[in-house]
Amino acid sequence: MKYFDDFEIGEKFTTKGRTITEADIVMFAAFSGDWNELHTNAEYAKTGPFGERIAHGFLVLAASSGLMPLEEMAVLAFYGMDKVRFLGPTKIGDTLHVEMEVKEKQEKNEKSGVVSFKSSIKNQKKEDVAIFIMKLALHRK
Repeated sequence: MKYFDDFEIGEKFTTKGRTITEADIVMFAAFSGDWNELHTNAEYAKTGPFGERIAHGFLVLAASSGLMPLEEMAVLAFYGMDKVRFLGPTKIGDTLHVEMEVKEKQEKNEKSGVVSFKSSIKNQKKEDVAIFIMKLALHRK
């Protein structure tokens, strides 16, 4: 188990990967209520800027969260995200992973602190599809 005190500024790690499927997009649309045709209508999406359906941005963020090794950390709570930017589309069949770097640590009290991770979601071509700063509140030793 990795605690707030165990993280070092500049420390980097890469998550496992996950392929985004058509089923992911359909289930996310149903769950979220976001049936935007760019995600759900193949014929409409052919005429759009990407030439085919793409995953919802929030689906990409949610999938990236599931890739992060949070079970290996002494997580108290998800603290937030800053500077979220979507840099490229995630298409059906793209395999995503997350590259993370510890950018900042902030002590909150004797029991907890917040670690900020510079996070980049990359596809199988190593292209950034989204970047953000993820903040986790972690227990201290």
